[in-house]
Amino acid sequence: MSAVKAAATHIDWTKFSTSLGLKAETVAALGAFRKRNEEARRVLTDLKEQKTSVDFAHYRKVLKNQAVVDELEKSFKAFKPTSYDVQAQIKSIEAVEAKALERAKTTATKVESELADLQATLKNIENSRPIEELTVDDVLKSRPEIAEKVEGLLAKGKWGTKGYNDKFGYVTLF
Repeated sequence: MSAVKAAATHIDWTKFSTSLGLKAETVAALGAFRKRNEEARRVLTDLKEQKTSVDFAHYRKVLKNQAVVDELEKSFKAFKPTSYDVQAQIKSIEAVEAKALERAKTTATKVESELADLQATLKNIENSRPIEELTVDDVLKSRPEIAEKVEGLLAKGKWGTKGYNDKFGYVTLF
């Protein structure tokens, strides 16, 4: 048994599909492939265990027409199973496998990168000050474009923000 076949028989399929974070359609395709493979292996094992010899002496006793039995025995002995060259199919499968492996590596790299970004963002959120402790100076320091926009509005003589009263209500004290 080759190393690939040995490795294929020892795969923990549930762990394999969950640990890689595969899409549902990929997991379904892998499951269908696995079922077909197991069924083909089972059928092959059953066929290998079947008896392949023919008792022509028994048929000579049972049948009156000995010529038919002789002809069948001659045909049986002359039979040579044809072998098929499956290298083209194997190359095709290997190409698909290489392509899938390449896509899986790309996806894994992308997922690892996104996970690192999300972990950095989470760490940043956990280490940041609560919003109640922020001052206007802190906000302007982190987002200087806000200060520029406010200065531009004040230079034009605009003291209000368009849509503010619609969104937050008109609050004046007399």
